[in-house]
Amino acid sequence: LHEDSILERVQQHVESKLLGSNSSRMYFTQTLLPGADCSSSEVVKSAANPSVVTKGASDKIYAHQMVRTDSREQKLDAFLQPVNNPLSAGLTEVTTEVNAGPTEGADRPQDAEMEEVSDLVEMADVQDTVKPGGPNESGHLSPETASSRKRPREDMDVELEKDDSRDMTAACTPRRRIINLTSVLTLQEEINNQAHAKLQEMLHDHSFVGCVSPQWALAQYQTKLYLLNTTKLSQELFYQILIYDFANFGVLRLSEPAPLYELSMLALEDPESGWTEEDGPKEGLAEYIVEFLKKKTEMLKDYFSLEIDEEGNLTGLPLLIDNYVPPLEGLPMFILRLATEVNWDEEKECFESLSKELSMFYSIRKQYIIEEANPTNSQNEDSESGSTTWKWTVEHVLYKAFRTHLLPPKHFAEDGNILQLANLPDLYKVFERC
Repeated sequence: LHEDSILERVQQHVESKLLGSNSSRMYFTQTLLPGADCSSSEVVKSAANPSVVTKGASDKIYAHQMVRTDSREQKLDAFLQPVNNPLSAGLTEVTTEVNAGPTEGADRPQDAEMEEVSDLVEMADVQDTVKPGGPNESGHLSPETASSRKRPREDMDVELEKDDSRDMTAACTPRRRIINLTSVLTLQEEINNQAHAKLQEMLHDHSFVGCVSPQWALAQYQTKLYLLNTTKLSQELFYQILIYDFANFGVLRLSEPAPLYELSMLALEDPESGWTEEDGPKEGLAEYIVEFLKKKTEMLKDYFSLEIDEEGNLTGLPLLIDNYVPPLEGLPMFILRLATEVNWDEEKECFESLSKELSMFYSIRKQYIIEEANPTNSQNEDSESGSTTWKWTVEHVLYKAFRTHLLPPKHFAEDGNILQLANLPDLYKVFERC
């Protein structure tokens, strides 16, 4: 009796579902290794290298086998660094100094809880660009053989003035300390053993496509398009720099000392800290953090260029790579985790956990970057300027460092940090019917 009305309702429901499917869709992706399933019939031939001679005269380069990008090409905007100030409010000056280590006649500072290791550290008058090492047994290129992360420049003081101009400088011809600590050498060996050769090749020869968000970016390698987790990659990059350049960092000096007490209070006010009333008053915890970190001042300055003055103020941060300043919005939580999450009892675990906390603080994270989202006319200029800054940093600072310094660990191929989105031969199979 109601057949027509029932069919009409069903039709309306189906139409509403189909129309709504265009607004958002969900895809399930699988992590694929670069070139893992590449058969012998799908050998990629670069169109940018015409000097390659094919094996036989009958060999033909098909369109779906050609690579139309070159990872060696440069862009003009790489030389046009944004001039706006990326630092937080109140921090208007950054100077860089190279921590050359203690003088020959001075005793090296030691932490009271650390094992005495002064006899294991040697000083050497070598240029910052000269680094020992070479390809290891597994065929991976150690980051120590790559060019310097902190480029020596002319010795001069540079200020970030109110006109938002930014230049950084490092001391000329710094002295490099040769570190023979067993714990540090063990951590370096662990990084080498966990390196993934295929992923390293992909990062070295990739062509940057663009930023999806502060956390994700697109890159092409040969005929494949990948989605990369910039946050996790940058975190791993800074961790490896902290281990390989141990005790050889420059200093990002804050124009105004940041009180550890106030930073600790800000962190405890954040729900992310997990503070409860059972933990005690926040003021008492903040005072404890200040006194605790003041006891570690000498070790932090000597090994990590993390400077804290006698009054409990943070005055300097390590310079890990040129043209990069960590997001200082994460500084309060970093100070809190520095006192609570680092294993200060064992040497190797201390260096490892401290480096991981520093790398987490230095990594680029979306919660500290304001993306443009339909800004008003009065906000257009500022929003575009801020967006240009972090995108320029991601492409020309971080991904440039990924090429030469990052040894991607094997778990990156399985945990979704590197996803293959498309493959050119597969796309031709889909559209060849059109």
